[in-house]
Amino acid sequence: MSIVMKFGGTSVADAAALENVASVVATEREAAPVVVVSAMSGVTDALLAATDIASLQEVFERHRSVSRALLEDDEAFAERLSSAEQEIAELLGAPAERPSERKRVQDAVVSFGEVLSSALLAELLNQHGIVARQVDARRCIITDEEHTNAAPLMTETFARSKSELLPLVESGVVPVLGGFIGATAQGVTTTLGRGGSDYTAALLGAALDVSEIQIWTDVTGVLTADPRVVPEAQTIERLSYSEAAELAYFGAKVLHPKTIQPAIESSIPVRICNSRAPQEAGTLVGPQSETSPRTVKAIAHKSGVTTVQITSLRMLGAYGFLRALFEVFDKHRTVVDVVTTSEVSVSLSLDDASALPAIVEDLERLGTVRVEPGRAIICVVGEGLRGTPGIAARVFSTISDINVTLISQGASSINFTFAIEEERVKEAVTRLHEEFFATKRHKRHRTEGKV
Repeated sequence: MSIVMKFGGTSVADAAALENVASVVATEREAAPVVVVSAMSGVTDALLAATDIASLQEVFERHRSVSRALLEDDEAFAERLSSAEQEIAELLGAPAERPSERKRVQDAVVSFGEVLSSALLAELLNQHGIVARQVDARRCIITDEEHTNAAPLMTETFARSKSELLPLVESGVVPVLGGFIGATAQGVTTTLGRGGSDYTAALLGAALDVSEIQIWTDVTGVLTADPRVVPEAQTIERLSYSEAAELAYFGAKVLHPKTIQPAIESSIPVRICNSRAPQEAGTLVGPQSETSPRTVKAIAHKSGVTTVQITSLRMLGAYGFLRALFEVFDKHRTVVDVVTTSEVSVSLSLDDASALPAIVEDLERLGTVRVEPGRAIICVVGEGLRGTPGIAARVFSTISDINVTLISQGASSINFTFAIEEERVKEAVTRLHEEFFATKRHKRHRTEGKV
């Protein structure tokens, strides 16, 4: 059996990072790895913002200087880079008046970030004595024609991935692919949306029935809270697929939500590793996980949320009211995060409020609408929540002076979610982390220090 190793943009950001990746791949050589890489950090944004070839000179020079620093013979990569410059110049110079045409050109341009980083890593691995070959991901990931956010066609993707990659793996070659990119059945370049490199890794892992999918990033696994808010956040050793999916949706950045689905369907464990500390075990995500002695596994949060409340006496005992309400959000292609209902009202949260004025106009036909911007969602996650009484009491007693505007017990029974004012989210998350993860001794000292 093989493994898939995916390295994010920060893991291939410069010459030193790429050297480190080559060393990490070398340690897993016996596991027959298939390697997936993102573009160098910042390159995708630069390609997206490009209006002409002159605006991309810094991107080209960055790749050129890294190849000179790493490769004993960088002639082949230099030719590849020159070819990329020419192709991008032609793409940017071609007129694209229709939105669909502009998206097609955008996908073609941004794909070069992954194409170049995978070519560079393949050359470096060969230089290190690891027989590697760059494989164009567009020969493996076959998608629909929804440019900038394409959906893989699973049957075609699995068949192509097997035919392209299995012969290489079986002959001892390490395939190196760029993540995030694919192609239609007609060969037109597409992209899977931001964060799509994780999705690429999961798709390839499922297609090849690998023993493990490894996501290498710049933090050691999934943490008990956002380390920017809680510096003492700890690595979680094991998560279930359900726990990881909840955390990914509600703010954990190290695991893209779409990554989970192919892994679940194929029962493949996903390991989150730190490329800067490869000796650390990281977090293993699988079908099951042990219940934490603390009950709660992690506290995730998402800022920039808007809550909407719709109140109407017509809702009482009315057939079809909720359907009519959610048809409004479907009409405006807006995703609803959290929903709570009572006899005469529905409260819900939105991550994307760009279509809110039109949504409110339609909702006012159903009842009275109240909008509250500037909210944050906090999600307390853990398999232990299923059968542990008193969690809600501990949560709300810990933040008793902070107003809670929406509460939802997850349908999966492994999350407890609520909304508060955005300016108090750091304070709330910090307190909750201390309540559920600080040691008893730490809590006692903290209490004794109060007057």
